[in-house]
Amino acid sequence: MSEIYTMKQVCGITGLTYDTLKYYCIEGLVPNHKRNQSNHRVFDDKDVNWIKGLICLRNCGMSIKSMKDYMNLCMGGIETIDNRKKMLEETETQLNKELQRIIEAKKYIENKFSYYQSIVDGEIEYSSNLD
Repeated sequence: MSEIYTMKQVCGITGLTYDTLKYYCIEGLVPNHKRNQSNHRVFDDKDVNWIKGLICLRNCGMSIKSMKDYMNLCMGGIETIDNRKKMLEETETQLNKELQRIIEAKKYIENKFSYYQSIVDGEIEYSSNLD
């Protein structure tokens, strides 16, 4: 039998704020959660794992609408695997573009740092593109 978690416990496990978890529930992104006898939301291990997946998708830049589309595909069963894969491939493509942008930005910073250090060390003379 799976353990049962309160909203607060799930927030502690996942790092989500209470308001974000509540929003995800209201938006239908956590479709299988239940309510206890006091009508408070409760979650089992499968819900928690699903929520962790939602967090990952959100961290990948997926919109709430896309997350809903993905969830609906997941609920559609095995027949939707190709469509799910396509969504994830598109997300991965976007992540790779963002990663390349970050790598290029990091390289720029590293080059500037090296340039400034060479000036400080007296290895080269200072010059600026703004002069």
